[in-house]
Amino acid sequence: MNNIHIDLADRSYDVWCGYGMLNSLGEKISSLSLSDDCALITDSNVGALYAESVMTALIAVGISVSQHVVEAGEASKSMVNVEKICREMTQAGHGRKSFVLALGGGVVGDLAGFIAAIFYRGIPFVQIPTTIVSQVDSSVGGKTGVNIAEGKNLVGAFHQPKMVIVDPITLSTLPGREYREGYAEVIKHAAIRDAAMFDDLEKLDPADQQPPADLLARNLAIKARVVEEDEQELNDTRALLNFGHTIGHGIEASLPYGELLHGEAISLGMRAAVYLSQKRSTLSVAEGTRILALLAAFQLPLILEDKIATDIIIEKLLTDKKFSSGSIRFVLLKALGSSFVSDEITEEDLREAIEHLRSAIK
Repeated sequence: MNNIHIDLADRSYDVWCGYGMLNSLGEKISSLSLSDDCALITDSNVGALYAESVMTALIAVGISVSQHVVEAGEASKSMVNVEKICREMTQAGHGRKSFVLALGGGVVGDLAGFIAAIFYRGIPFVQIPTTIVSQVDSSVGGKTGVNIAEGKNLVGAFHQPKMVIVDPITLSTLPGREYREGYAEVIKHAAIRDAAMFDDLEKLDPADQQPPADLLARNLAIKARVVEEDEQELNDTRALLNFGHTIGHGIEASLPYGELLHGEAISLGMRAAVYLSQKRSTLSVAEGTRILALLAAFQLPLILEDKIATDIIIEKLLTDKKFSSGSIRFVLLKALGSSFVSDEITEEDLREAIEHLRSAIK
């Protein structure tokens, strides 16, 4: 069992990561001394697999629980579902002394965390992430929110969880595509902060959906240290986590939500960021090739379809919240494991990088 502590003064919390963690769920949540009144938020896929056992574990330690289910998929991260679940929670008798338990991937974690941030002006919540993306990235750091037509995550709040419980066994029930797409975030962590992790990732079997818990914990520790250094993205440290995300989010937002999975869009964004890191920074061709080869090994896309117009992608990414006072701030690599935020990337550079994505890998 791995324990990663996130030190944020009175908002500090622990992340527990290991096979079998769901078996000690009741004990872990009881240790938080929250109320005995919980709203479990999950989706139609994860709920069918794990909600009953989670609810049983809560009831066994004296916690009453109501279940609230949204349809699986990115489209559920909406203000419509925020209102729907807030009303359901009110009707179920929840109030300011209740807490929320998020059981699912990044969509559920973001949605449930945002609901916890605003319900009765803020109540505690606990994360039980069930996908690679959520287990190594989105469950930690307190970013919550939903999408609107103009872009991803434009409505949200910083609201740290009270605990994160990661059991890699949940990954074994994911469809292969959803499992593999999460490795875009793992590869991102290696690229920006841990070059040695590439050796371990290159040894993995992408078809084996029971990855080492230590690998997940290593990624969680990277995210934890970044969050500690820059909780609310007030300096450039947390912005480094956006490697591949500027153009990636623009691509993702240019399609109906869910047509490209998040990690698939970020894979394309990372190829664009590699291109610009070689053009505007010092990333070597060999290092860039290593990143792209690893993305390809996990069957993540590297070629942008012609149907997605460059102008639309530019329009979407220029409304992204990653831009400061209208300027383009873009994460580049100096080398594997060494990243920085550049303010020298132009709109012309972005267009060139997007067009580069339409070319074959050499």
